Amino acid sequence: MAKYLLTNANIITMNAERHHYRDGAILIEDDQIINIGTSADLTQDLDPDVELIDFEGRWILPGFINTHVHTSQQLGRGLADDVDLLTWLRGRIWPYESNLTLEDSYVSSLLCGIEQIRSGVTCFAEAGGQHVAGMVKAVDELGIRATLTKSCMDMGEGLPEVWQLNTQELLDIQVSHYEKWHNSADGRIKMWFGLRTIFNNSDDLIVRSKALADEYGVSVHMHMAEIPEENEYSRATRGTSTVTHLNNLGILDSNLLAVHCVWMTDDEIQMFADNDVKVSHNPAAAMKVLGFAKIPEMIDAGICVTIGTDGAPANNRMTLIDEMWLTSLIHKGRLLDPQTMPAETILTMATCDGARALNWDDEIGSLEVGKKADLIVINPNTATMLPLHDDVASMVYALRQHNVESVMVNGKWVMWEQVIQTVNEAKILEQAKQHASAIYERAGIQIPNRFTVI
Repeated sequence: MAKYLLTNANIITMNAERHHYRDGAILIEDDQIINIGTSADLTQDLDPDVELIDFEGRWILPGFINTHVHTSQQLGRGLADDVDLLTWLRGRIWPYESNLTLEDSYVSSLLCGIEQIRSGVTCFAEAGGQHVAGMVKAVDELGIRATLTKSCMDMGEGLPEVWQLNTQELLDIQVSHYEKWHNSADGRIKMWFGLRTIFNNSDDLIVRSKALADEYGVSVHMHMAEIPEENEYSRATRGTSTVTHLNNLGILDSNLLAVHCVWMTDDEIQMFADNDVKVSHNPAAAMKVLGFAKIPEMIDAGICVTIGTDGAPANNRMTLIDEMWLTSLIHKGRLLDPQTMPAETILTMATCDGARALNWDDEIGSLEVGKKADLIVINPNTATMLPLHDDVASMVYALRQHNVESVMVNGKWVMWEQVIQTVNEAKILEQAKQHASAIYERAGIQIPNRFTVI
C-alpha cells in the first residue's frame, strides 16, 4: 500500500469553502486522500512508512475533467479542417471512423490519453466511438479515469453500412458493455449510454436509452443543438426544435450530459435548469463551425456547465488548458463584459462541476479527505507563467501544457516530471503514424492541397 505525503506546495483544493493552502500538504494512502492541511501540521509525528515528497515552488490542484472527448478520432486529426459540419461529418469523419479496426481504436485512444494526461486531465467523458473494447483497454493501461460509451445511431442519411444496426441491437450492445466493463480498472471506468444526434437517433432509441440509463444508475451522453440546420431538421421531423422535443419526450434530467448546446432559446435554457441537465461547453470546436453558446446565461440560470475539448478533427488541440482559457475570453468578448466568466468560475467548471456532471463528485473533482487521490502538480517557474500576482487567475490565463509536471490518478503517478509512467509513449507515437496512414488509405478520403506541391 503506497503512502505519500506531498509537502510545501501551494494547494488549491476546490472544496466547498475553496480553501487555498499557501504551504500545504496532502497525505495519501493507497488511492485516497487521508489528510490535508499545512505542512507544519502534517509532518509532525510522521509514520516512517510514508514517502515524503517536497513540492516547494509547485502548485497542486484537483485533476482536470474533460467532459467531451472522441478518443477514436485522435488519428483523424487534420482530416476535416475548414469545412462545414455536414461535410465534416459525412464526407470526412464517417468514412474515417467506419474504417477503424479495434486495434486502430486502441492506438487512437492511447494517443488521446497521453495528450489528456499531459494537459492535466485525470478523467474524461468519451462521447462514443464504435470499438469500445479498444477504449477500455487503453484507459486501463493509461491509468486514467473515464466514462465510456458507444456512439449509437439507428437512422439517418449517409450512415456507413457497417453502422446500420437497429434500435434493439444498439441497446443490447450497450447493456453488454455495461455488464462487462462498468466499474472495471479498479473502478476507474464507468459505462454510459451514448446518443449521437437527433439527425441519427429515433425517438424510440432516445427514450429507451434514457430508461436504461435510469435503470442502471448511469448517464446519457448526447450532442445537442449544434447548428441551426439541426433545429430545422427537428422541426421538420418532430414538429419543434431539438431541445424542446427532448423536453416533450421527458428525457431532460440530471443524468443527461448535453454537448455543445449552441442554438438554444432562453426558454430552452430554463428547461435545462428546471431539469438539472448538465452541459459540456467545447469552445474551440464551437468557434470552428457551430457558433457561440450562451454559457454565462446558462450558469446564471443555475445550470452545471463544464468544459470539453471535443475530438481531434473538431479541435486539433486536445488540451483542456487551452479550452479553459478560451472559455473565459470568448464570452467576455461576446458580451463585452470583462467580469463575466472569471478565473474562479473556469476552475470550477474544469474540476468540481466536471465531476458533478459525470455523477462522480462523491469521489473526484476536489481535494478533500476521503476522496480519490486524483491531482496534478503544476510548475509555474517558466517564462510563460511568471510572475504570479493573482494566483487563481494565473492558473487559468497563464497556465500552459508544459507547466503540468506530474499527474496522479487513484493514488498512482501516471506522469512524473513530464514522463508518462504507464505506457511507452515513443512506441505509441510511432504506432499512431502507421495506423493513421493506413486508415486514410482505406477510407479513400481526399484532402485537396492548399498550396502547390513540388
